[in-house]
Amino acid sequence: MKKAVQQRTLETRSRLTSVADQLVAEKGFEALRIEETVLGAGVAKGTFFAHFKDKDELMDLLIGQRIETLLDRMATEPAPSDADQLAQRLMPLVELMSSERYVFDLIMRRSGALAVEEIGPIALGFGRLGDIVGQWLALGAFRKDVPVEILVEGVEAFLMQTLALNFCALHKDKTMKARLQPYLRAWLAPVAG
Repeated sequence: MKKAVQQRTLETRSRLTSVADQLVAEKGFEALRIEETVLGAGVAKGTFFAHFKDKDELMDLLIGQRIETLLDRMATEPAPSDADQLAQRLMPLVELMSSERYVFDLIMRRSGALAVEEIGPIALGFGRLGDIVGQWLALGAFRKDVPVEILVEGVEAFLMQTLALNFCALHKDKTMKARLQPYLRAWLAPVAG
């Protein structure tokens, strides 16, 4: 009997996430409403809260899944040879992360950067991003005078800075790629010695 309950629980959660995913595709992340999600899934609102603490937890899952899909693709690509290629490889992720202000805000809160949220799909995705970028940096013609882990943290910091400036009215004069490239060039260029 317990197995049937577990299967039903998994099916309900899957139905909720599937409906939410469809609603996001139609209306966007911020426009998603719990009421529409439970109506579409054919469950009570209390059932939603049995599976997710709030909308943000559901969005952590949905955005985290999208990040994982992009990371899967990135992991199969050859290592970039320079900072410009690295910036280009990061653009699909940048586009997702900047698709809506709500998405960026949620990523900031859930990435682990603010150390206030639980480790969820977005934070795990950032960990994996660091692993991929670290592998690329170790293979490429990037600076070798500091540990790769520090270079990765710098890349992630510049990525967040680029995204933050994208949502700042005073700094909308550049594309995100045009803003990210100089940061990466300066940070990752081999040190002459």
